[in-house]
Amino acid sequence: MQPEPSGDLSEMDIEKVHPIIHAILDKGLNVRWYFEMENFTGWDFPGLWEDLKMDTAHAKDYEKIAMVGEKKWQDWIAQFMKPFTNAEINYFSLEDRKTAKQWIKK
Repeated sequence: MQPEPSGDLSEMDIEKVHPIIHAILDKGLNVRWYFEMENFTGWDFPGLWEDLKMDTAHAKDYEKIAMVGEKKWQDWIAQFMKPFTNAEINYFSLEDRKTAKQWIKK
């Protein structure tokens, strides 16, 4: 799964991702998420709430999360998420997109 958010994520944006997660899980697979955050500014409040609910419900379903961004606070988000999931989470700079894509596939 490769969402590439720009600006603020809304509740509607998160709701589009949820069926994709269920389609992966229905195939008996764990979710590997490549999340590129170029020009990403965060979440609006309903979007943040929906994202937290989805992540909590699927905490055990994520295998790997590659967070690729351009700002220090995006790295902090990756570090903050680690205690809430069983997934391996790594943060990569935008210049390391290729490395992040290779890592998520291994």
